Amino acid sequence: MAITTFPTVDKCASIGRERDTVVADMDGTLLRGRSSFPYFALVAFEVGGVLRLLFLLLASPLAGLLYYFVSESAGIQVLIFTSFVGMKVSDIESVACAVLPKFYSGDLHPESWKVFSSCGKRYVLTANPRVMVEAFLRDFLGADIVLGTEIGIYKGRATGFVQKPGVLVGKNKADALKKTFGQTQPEIGLGDRHTDIPFLALCKEGYIVPPKPKVKAVTTDKLPKPIIFHDGRLVQKPTPIMALLIILWIPVGFILACLRIAAGSLLPMPIVYYAFWALGVRVTVKGIPTPPVRKSDNKSGVLFICSHRTLLDPIFLSTALGRPIPAVTYSVSRLSEIISPIKTVRLNRDRDLDASMIKKLLQEGDLAICPEGTTCREPFLLRFSALFAELTDELVPVAMVNKMSMFHGTTARGWKGMDPFYFFMNPSPAYEVTFLNKLPYEITCNSGRKSSHEVANYIQRVIAATLSYECTTFTRKDKYRALAGNDGTVVEKPKTKKRIMGC
Repeated sequence: MAITTFPTVDKCASIGRERDTVVADMDGTLLRGRSSFPYFALVAFEVGGVLRLLFLLLASPLAGLLYYFVSESAGIQVLIFTSFVGMKVSDIESVACAVLPKFYSGDLHPESWKVFSSCGKRYVLTANPRVMVEAFLRDFLGADIVLGTEIGIYKGRATGFVQKPGVLVGKNKADALKKTFGQTQPEIGLGDRHTDIPFLALCKEGYIVPPKPKVKAVTTDKLPKPIIFHDGRLVQKPTPIMALLIILWIPVGFILACLRIAAGSLLPMPIVYYAFWALGVRVTVKGIPTPPVRKSDNKSGVLFICSHRTLLDPIFLSTALGRPIPAVTYSVSRLSEIISPIKTVRLNRDRDLDASMIKKLLQEGDLAICPEGTTCREPFLLRFSALFAELTDELVPVAMVNKMSMFHGTTARGWKGMDPFYFFMNPSPAYEVTFLNKLPYEITCNSGRKSSHEVANYIQRVIAATLSYECTTFTRKDKYRALAGNDGTVVEKPKTKKRIMGC
């Protein structure tokens, strides 16, 4: 049966389909892009690092030759093997939940989504490994069942091979559909290539999605569930060209990052701003920076409350002010403390908040906090934010934005000690620091009109309005549980006594 015998997807009516069942392919159908390489590359880099990405890139020409000249199944098997072999399946699942949804959602085909979203029952039939795509399809597209290629597993690790009946293409797709539906025919089938014809022929209505790479993707606000949390190091989708650029840049970028970190750590803070500019790091300052409080004024220092972007927030705050500002941090890695050019006070969840210590720091001068939670609903962060509001009425909100073109400078799943390096590995990273007006006395705790919780949440709303962000009720714990499966606390290793010989 020729592919031209099926009408195009724009001919499919999407009204009154609430009781119908749709079965759709993924690459080239639900997604605009016909190649799954970028998504395999994301898994390869996020789990296996740059060497795994290089392995995949070197194998991609072979995969392409097999895909187009031998069989589609053989080409996909090469991608699966080079991307997955030896990986923990739990790590693949973690990337599928925390990293891939943002990139998948940015490539959603509008015409296919119009039909898919209008149906009451939604099935996806794809050659992609189910472990890689199921989280996105179920959680964000509302798919009821995902039928995909099953990967081989041995002792919790991927073998690199696939389970019977093999990669779901051609006849295997049709067999999977028959096994699932039996004698029942789904109402709508959506595909995009000749190998989709066998399963389309089993549907009451079959439609082809023609290749339109320039069609605009569906906006994220049209999804059943918004994508709020995202993890991962890569900013852009790693196409083969982008993957090659990343691999070539990393050695150069790491050396450049070490130079930038050394400049920020070793040079006097008043000249760090100019050193950063000379090394390609852009720092933009908006608003009027608050001058330091003189001890002769008998006032407590200014408390700067910053929106959290990366672990470098207080360092760029100090850069913008031209003076080192001590920072109270939450679960920062030991390496970040060592290379930090400013004094850091680390508070973990299992430690009580020492009000006298914080008050002493404020008496000595200015102080900065960059609470990572987006709300004061979480008990620890409630105490964390509210305590500071009770200790001083010199409160200055600071809205911070950073721009990165290649690597994200923060992670929930990976080792946070590498966060500064990844940020500075960008060709030209940038930070924008906006100083907002100091809180009026009547909005502080000392006025007696506002509780510390109200002050903390008011500051959040002011910063959010400046950055055009929408406040949520999600907490830091919510973010880390969604992305990393933990509460985000950096656990300190217990100190053990050295064993004395003979004891």
